[in-house]
Amino acid sequence: MVPKVSDFGIARMFEGDQTTAYTRKVIGTYGYMSPEYAMDGVFSMKSDVFSFGVLVLEIVAGRRNRGFCESEINLNLLRYAWMLWKEGKSVDLLDELIGDIFDDNEVLRCVHVALLCVEVEPKNRPLMSSVVMMLASENATLPQPNEPGVNIGKITLDTESSHGLTSNGVTTTTIEAR
Repeated sequence: MVPKVSDFGIARMFEGDQTTAYTRKVIGTYGYMSPEYAMDGVFSMKSDVFSFGVLVLEIVAGRRNRGFCESEINLNLLRYAWMLWKEGKSVDLLDELIGDIFDDNEVLRCVHVALLCVEVEPKNRPLMSSVVMMLASENATLPQPNEPGVNIGKITLDTESSHGLTSNGVTTTTIEAR
């Protein structure tokens, strides 16, 4: 079986035992791209794991990662999920439209697994086969997630090394024909 790696706009078939590929032109949807792909054009199966983690957080929150900003504390979706996780309030991430009909443990498991998927280091992200097992098994012991990295333009930072740095937002509008 030859895995197909696609990250919202790219698709590449790996040869034999190849697990990583490089590209000079980074294409895809920002907000879903793994930091190593957005920064260096390096993609692998772990890039898809990162994208999957973002999707799970979006589904739980009922909000998109791109454009998400928790205005009171200036955090993106991944950082907001991490903050709630550290405070033991992951259930607060849940979309209000869900109402009261949900299992707290399922929400916690989804957020926990998603945070494992969006770790900044690809080697720390689980394989998709492990993700499926972790989501399907209520009894699986899950490792503790590390704080997700922040992808700002061409720089990937963790919060410990980001002191003294600022990010200026730039909006780009692309007009396309119908």
